[in-house]
Amino acid sequence: MSGSYFVRIRTALPSLHPSERRLADTILSFPGEIASYSATELAQLANVSNATVTRFVRRLGYENFDQARQAARATQQTGAAVFRASSGDQGPEAALMAQIAQGRQNVENSFAAISLAEIDALADAVLQAGRVWIIGFRTAQAFAFYLGAQIGQIVPNVTVLPIAGQTLAESLGSIRAGDVAILFALRRTVRQLPGLCHELRQTPGRAALISDVAPLPGADLSLFEAALAPQWRLRVQTAAPGPLFNHAAVLTLCHILATRVLERSGQAGRKRLLAIEALHDSLDEF
Repeated sequence: MSGSYFVRIRTALPSLHPSERRLADTILSFPGEIASYSATELAQLANVSNATVTRFVRRLGYENFDQARQAARATQQTGAAVFRASSGDQGPEAALMAQIAQGRQNVENSFAAISLAEIDALADAVLQAGRVWIIGFRTAQAFAFYLGAQIGQIVPNVTVLPIAGQTLAESLGSIRAGDVAILFALRRTVRQLPGLCHELRQTPGRAALISDVAPLPGADLSLFEAALAPQWRLRVQTAAPGPLFNHAAVLTLCHILATRVLERSGQAGRKRLLAIEALHDSLDEF
């Protein structure tokens, strides 16, 4: 049997014995549990014997429980919420405080590794760029739009990709020397992202990578960093006590970068903001 452990369980369901089926149903209710429990704990949770757990993981094609647990952890790291859900009985108030504490910790840990000099260097490049390209997929696109809207008040030529109704090729072919591309690589990353990084590297523009994906074990660079070789690497933490990633540090980074772009733009930036405000008044927009 091949595929992720989740696929293996779904494939094996019709042939499972009743006790094994009960174990499978328990795992499918909270697929991430196998990654954090021992074989004995999982057996107790499903009300089956340890021998049932052993037979079950071998039926899935794994040599032992530890191998199955490692496969579950690998799947969990992809970021799918269903694999990060827990059957814990933590109350809502405690869960809320845990989320707030984790968000604060993510921000502190992220900016312990990101210097103001790095942010200022990227801010200066944005101000000097002919065009700023900001790229994000899925959840990351929300941050790409936010960052684009913020710095778009200060610099005139900002494009957020992908553009609805267009492929990426039209835009990548338009990147020129002096342009800056800011790429968000947040879990769950799409399959074409490494290829996009490779193509971005072939353009004459400079690139920045904002990522929450840590380097692979034994490797100096993550897959995306290796393909893109960005001039700026800004890694944020998105750990969370629940199934959804906590993006407090991502938003904070976007805010600080946009703020530094404004502060370093000087009189030119203020002049543009005043012109925009005059247009707001003329169009009676607020």
